[in-house]
Amino acid sequence: MSGGQKRAVILVSGGMDSAVTLAIARSQGFSCYALTVDYGQRHHAELAAAARV
Repeated sequence: MSGGQKRAVILVSGGMDSAVTLAIARSQGFSCYALTVDYGQRHHAELAAAARV
């Protein structure tokens, strides 16, 4: 990619690690696309947390 805005896809679980990764990427000027996957986990709180990020 030449001269355009930096872009990143961040896999977001709703946990601290992925949230911090997303924050760091944003702070470094990346246009971020957050991606989360509903794989049938029991605790939908993970998905709710990912949506809040």
